[in-house]
Amino acid sequence: MTWPPAPMEPAEVARSLRPFGESTMLPAAAYTSAEVLGWERRQLFAGTWVCAGRAEELPAQRGITVGDVPVLLVRSGAEVKAFANTCRHRGHELIGDGESADRPVIVCPYHGWVYTVDGALAGAPRFRDVVGFEPAEHGLVPLPAQVWHGWVFVNATGDAAPFATHLGALAGLVAPYAPDRLRLADRHEYQVRANWKVIVENYQECYHCPHIHPELCAVSPPNSGDNYDLPGAWVGGTMDLRDGMTTMSLDGRSGGVPLPGVDQRRVRYLALFPDLLLSLHPDYVMTHRLRPLTPDTTQVECSWYVPPEVQDAGYAVEFWDRTNRQDWAACESVQRGVSSPHFVPGPLAPNEDAVYRWVSLIARAYQGTPPWPR
Repeated sequence: MTWPPAPMEPAEVARSLRPFGESTMLPAAAYTSAEVLGWERRQLFAGTWVCAGRAEELPAQRGITVGDVPVLLVRSGAEVKAFANTCRHRGHELIGDGESADRPVIVCPYHGWVYTVDGALAGAPRFRDVVGFEPAEHGLVPLPAQVWHGWVFVNATGDAAPFATHLGALAGLVAPYAPDRLRLADRHEYQVRANWKVIVENYQECYHCPHIHPELCAVSPPNSGDNYDLPGAWVGGTMDLRDGMTTMSLDGRSGGVPLPGVDQRRVRYLALFPDLLLSLHPDYVMTHRLRPLTPDTTQVECSWYVPPEVQDAGYAVEFWDRTNRQDWAACESVQRGVSSPHFVPGPLAPNEDAVYRWVSLIARAYQGTPPWPR
C-alpha cells in the first residue's frame, strides 16, 4: 500500500530523512500550508487509526469527522461499530458532526431512510413497490473500529493496516497500566495556536525543559530516561523521577494510589500516530487528544485517569495544566517562527532522537509510505 505524495517540494522533504545528525526539521509548508493539512486529513488521519474518545462516554449514536471523512459511531453496551456517515440514498449525513442520538434505529433526517444498528437498510419510504430495488444492497458502509483499553479507534478510509500492526510494541508498554480500569478524573480543553505536529514534536523532547519547565525539572531530571525504537506507528520514551519523588506533581508527592504492577520510578511518554499522546505515571494516566482545526490551530483535549477509589486528582491536574500552558506558549511561538519568510529548517540536537523518529515518520508519509511495515 502506498499513498499519493504530499503537495510539497520532494527535495525539502528528503532533507528530513537524512541520517540522524545530518537531517533537518520539516519544511515550513508542513506547518503552514492549508493544502498540506488537507492531504494530512485524508491520509494521516482518515487513512490510519484515529482515537475517537472513550467508549463509555459515547451515546447510542454519534456523528464525528475523522480527518475529512464523516463517520457514524454506534454503541451497544461495550461494543462500538463504525459506519460511513452517509445515507445510501442521496448521501445526506445520518447525524451531524458532534451530534448524537439515542434510539434503537438509525434514521436519515433527509428522506427518512431507516437502518438497523448493524447498518442494514430496514425501511425506504416509497420504495416498497419499486421493481429491482433490493434493500440488502443498500446497507451502510461498515468501517474498521476497535476498542482498546477503553478508547475507541476508527479507520475512516477502511484500508489501513490492522490495528494490532498499528500498535506494534506499544501494546505491551501500555498493558500494565490497565487504562480501561481507571476512571476519568478531570478534563481540560485547550485551543493552541500551533500546528498539530509542533505539539507532538514538543512532546518528544525535554531539551526545552530546563528553560520553560521549572516545576517538571524539580521532580524529574530533564536528561533522564531513554527513547524507544520498537515496532508500531508510534514514538516515545521515558523519564525518571528524582530520588524522594513519587510522581509528577508540584511537590513530587501523590494524592492518589500506586498503580499495581507498573514501574514506580519512571514515567512513559508515548505518541500513538497520529493524534493520541499517552503519559503513563506510577499513579495516573494522562492523555492529550489532538484535532487539527487549521494549519496553525489545534484543539487539544487533555484527560486524567485514576483508580476508582481516588476521589481527587487535583495534584496531577494542577501540575500538568501549568506544564501544558508553558508548552502551549512555546508551541505558539514556534508556529509564529516557522511562519516567518526567514525560517529555514534547523538541525536536531543529539538528545532529540525521538523528534527525529517522529519527523522521519511524517516525512516518509509525505513521500507516500504509510507508517506500517511493508
